[in-house]
Amino acid sequence: MRSEVLEHEASEARSLGGQLASARFLVVLDVDSTLIENEVIEMLGDLAGCHAQVAEITERAMRGELDFAQSLQARVALLEGLSDTCFEEVRSQIRVTAGVPEMIAALHADGSLVGVVSGGFHEVLDPLAEELGLDHWRANRLGVMNGRLTGEVSGPIIDPQSKADALMEWADARAIPLARTVAVGDGANDLRMMEVAGLSVAFDARPLVRQQADLVMDERDLSQLLPLLGLRG
Repeated sequence: MRSEVLEHEASEARSLGGQLASARFLVVLDVDSTLIENEVIEMLGDLAGCHAQVAEITERAMRGELDFAQSLQARVALLEGLSDTCFEEVRSQIRVTAGVPEMIAALHADGSLVGVVSGGFHEVLDPLAEELGLDHWRANRLGVMNGRLTGEVSGPIIDPQSKADALMEWADARAIPLARTVAVGDGANDLRMMEVAGLSVAFDARPLVRQQADLVMDERDLSQLLPLLGLRG
């Protein structure tokens, strides 16, 4: 069981008395419906009057029925013309998932890092990530021109491989072995990230993710990750 390997790594790291130059663990989470209770693109769809269309495409993508990049482009196209004031409006409605502040504080106190990688958008994520004190974050950017959304994604799309690449990049930057990384997500676009991590956790996840993850968490409380790392009894 990978959780047992992680607990062994934690014990070994502690026995070195802080001599490790690397961080102890790296935990990387999905954002929408994981770090937060919301699906940001559906909230933007509400403002654009196309919630039902956006939600349907989102659900099919999260179940693995649609290519994520194509599904994102289709949903973003529906937002064309929306005022860029939508970002502030959506940010004001974001609800952080239970246990997130406790989880981050405990991981930081133990010398570990927390990152998030999202198929959502920097325009909403950046202030939240800074407020929570995350160590790393990565997301898509929406095209904006003359104060209106263009209906396009600006720059490379964060797809499943991009999520895995972010986890590996952040781990390598701090000399953290992949065996001491944890990936947490709920949708099909998280599976590649979960494959490369030392431990994969399906968080209130779709059936496909539950089947492939090392562990399943149904309680929507991210502080429940801490016992898996030996950080809370």
